Amino acid sequence: MDTPRSLTGSLGAGSIVFMVVAAAAPLTVVAGSVPLGVALGNGAAFPATFVLCCVVLLLFAVGFCAMSRHVPNAGAFYAYIREGLGRAPGLGAAFLALVTYTAVQLAVYGYLGAALDGLVQHYGGPALPWWVWSLAALAVVGVLGYRHIDLSSKVLGVLLLCEAGIVLVFDAVVTVRGGEAGLSTAFLQPAQIGSGSVGIAIMFAIASFIGFEATAVFRDEARDPARTIPRATYLSLLLIAGFYTLSSWAVVSAWGDAGAVEQAGADPGNMLITTVGRYLGTAGADVVQVLLVTSLFAALLSFHNVIARYAFSLGNSGALPAVCGRSHTRHGSPHVASLAQSASAVVLIAVFALAGMDPVTQVFSWMAGTATLGVLVLMTLTCLAVVVFFRRTRVDRRAWHTFAAPVLGLAGLGTCLVLTVLNFPTLIGGSFGLAAVIAAVLVLAFAIGAVLSAVLRSPATEPALA
Repeated sequence: MDTPRSLTGSLGAGSIVFMVVAAAAPLTVVAGSVPLGVALGNGAAFPATFVLCCVVLLLFAVGFCAMSRHVPNAGAFYAYIREGLGRAPGLGAAFLALVTYTAVQLAVYGYLGAALDGLVQHYGGPALPWWVWSLAALAVVGVLGYRHIDLSSKVLGVLLLCEAGIVLVFDAVVTVRGGEAGLSTAFLQPAQIGSGSVGIAIMFAIASFIGFEATAVFRDEARDPARTIPRATYLSLLLIAGFYTLSSWAVVSAWGDAGAVEQAGADPGNMLITTVGRYLGTAGADVVQVLLVTSLFAALLSFHNVIARYAFSLGNSGALPAVCGRSHTRHGSPHVASLAQSASAVVLIAVFALAGMDPVTQVFSWMAGTATLGVLVLMTLTCLAVVVFFRRTRVDRRAWHTFAAPVLGLAGLGTCLVLTVLNFPTLIGGSFGLAAVIAAVLVLAFAIGAVLSAVLRSPATEPALA
């Protein structure tokens, strides 16, 4: 028999950190986003962009964590926006979050299918359509997502340690041996940081942090939510930023400032593997190829869990069918929401496959761009909601936590959002028409939720906030 409205778990800060850092797919970012940021953004100074984005996101996290103590709900974005800005924006944010996280998961399915096919062929295996590998990964993710959250956290912990370990070994070797021209200092020079296309650099950097904000989604399964969620949020953000900054600096140093820009422009897709091969040999490059696949799988599993928990919260609020808000009696997992998420992913992968879309240049590029824009909108609205909530309720009078930091975060995120909108066609392959369609889909998702809020006005259909 199913038990509604109850998820169970004993996740500590470390386990939640593994979940959200795995969602950020650190190895995938170093292999994919870093070369693009170097080639199209501010060149050899791109590592500094991660630091700048981290500062903005830390300001966001201050208000986010302060509000988590007063909104004990696992709905995260939508729960906070609802409490701060009202029912309609809150439910609009809920549907926007579902579309956003679904998009980023689909992006990873496309990339994983292509990467796994390339890896199998590299070792003499058969050439199969990308979607075959994506569906195989989906089946494994579906099984893990159906079961208790502790199992997923253990799997993610192992995979994350492996992918981070090989990159940190590479970072250490570059630091000791030096690169083509010693060690790069471009990321310390303001003139270099402001060179090139800073807006594009910020766009790629901010996209690399997607996932860290999902800590609050695991609130019901945390050991001590009031302390665990803030700790996990700050720790995840600092670890991600530190790893990206160090590793991107090592990649730039390995080639030298000018050489890194040239190599990133010539072969961005293989830049990391080529660089690791130069420093750690063929065996190191082979390990990176394998761990790139496991990094993508870890991201899939993490985002699957996030989406399932959003759907679970919406099922309990009445915005989705009530069955989505039921938990498994033995695993304490949102098993119905998990199955629904798996089913929707199968349908969308099938649509992409039948449309003959390329898994990297179209599925990954378009969906990752959609997710970046969606998350920035959600975080900007959340910052605004934090300020309004604390100004109205006065339940917390700490000026830094409830006003100064959120306002500064709002200004920073607003700037990142404007830069992303202006450079959005670049992020998705250069099509202004496609950019308009994607923006329309996000606006429509928000509008559907906002309109639906008018239907859910009875107390029985209100989201539980305690």
